[in-house]
Amino acid sequence: MDERFRGLGFYPADILLPQGCDLKKWAVVACDQYTSQPEYWQRVERCVGTAPSALHLILPESSLDGPNVETDIMDVTNTMSRYLRDGIFRTCPSALVYVERTLASGKVRRGLVGMVDLEEYDYEPGSTSLIRATEGTVLSRIPPRVAVRKNASVELPHVMVLADDPAGTVIEPLSEDKASLETLYDFDLMEHSGHLRGWLLDRERQGRVAEALRALADPAAFNARYGTEGLPVMLFAMGDGNHSLATAKACYERQKTLTPPEQWAALPARYALVELVNLHDGSLEFEPIHRVLFGVEPKALLADLVAAYPGAREGMGEGHVLRYVHADGTGAVTVPHPSAQLPVATLQTFLDRWLGAHAGRIDYIHGADVVRSLASQPGNLGFLLPPMGKEALFPTVIHDGVLPRKTFSMGEARDKRYYLEARRIR
Repeated sequence: MDERFRGLGFYPADILLPQGCDLKKWAVVACDQYTSQPEYWQRVERCVGTAPSALHLILPESSLDGPNVETDIMDVTNTMSRYLRDGIFRTCPSALVYVERTLASGKVRRGLVGMVDLEEYDYEPGSTSLIRATEGTVLSRIPPRVAVRKNASVELPHVMVLADDPAGTVIEPLSEDKASLETLYDFDLMEHSGHLRGWLLDRERQGRVAEALRALADPAAFNARYGTEGLPVMLFAMGDGNHSLATAKACYERQKTLTPPEQWAALPARYALVELVNLHDGSLEFEPIHRVLFGVEPKALLADLVAAYPGAREGMGEGHVLRYVHADGTGAVTVPHPSAQLPVATLQTFLDRWLGAHAGRIDYIHGADVVRSLASQPGNLGFLLPPMGKEALFPTVIHDGVLPRKTFSMGEARDKRYYLEARRIR
């Protein structure tokens, strides 16, 4: 372990990169995207075919409820072993990778791929860990993901963690140095999702990253920044992949029960590969995550929503305005004097309760156009939620704890992280 990073929760990793492959076919979008659009994954399958690809090493969430999920998981784990055996990967030891992702919009998102220490991460409510969840963890979503990861030999990350670095001290200087760094990859992504480039940091640049992170982690600077006194430092907040990192944590905790404590530090599963991004990166926009209900009677559900909150009514007004769309039109429900801070909390509290007593299914959708398309079908109901200002993320989590699940997304589905780098976890 690199001592320069000790206590920071983020470290260089032995990063695996595919070699001798068509990277456009290798890199696929995060598995939790397009769950209600199976045609997307069908196109990806046709594009990839039998070529070496991250597609064969993941299981799209749309398949987690499929009839052949156990066989699919076995195929994934077997393919991992085969790729390792056949030399599909090359190893970059003790590496940090500076990444520039050109989004479909043309904006460039900068990041740094390394690994986080799961001992420094806790998703439980009220956590004061160095790395914290930003949304409530739905425990029922973890076991299906554990089933995929528990026997996996490698991990591919779509987790993005955020640093609150308004001065741009950690990642931004690397952009100026990239001409002197080794280029690892440079290619267009499939499905018109932009471009991806990566550079290997040398030891000197790694040291600069460690110094910048240590300055952000200084307790006095932290408490001054957030107007607190004596609170434990929160250096990193989850951006994308809350449940994926929670799954990694669950798998690590399981291995701890089977391993003597003196060996925990050496467990590969103790760490998880992630991309670190500055919250203040100019390309980073917080997009709302909308809700679509399937197999419901829209008007009956809306009537129940109005009845659930004192003074709630159809139409726009003062309070939390919950806009909806269904096959028969659009509208809004206003909840006055809400007890929750955010409209998403008001809505999600109701939907959780309602779905516990009624038939129906919910999905979380990026992009208002997709919501309108899905909600136009009979028996479906969509809710369109407002965005949350990203500058509120760290202060809210520090002072109030986690946000309601699926409060925000960093960009739309095609802007999500694409799988490329990997790391051995067994």
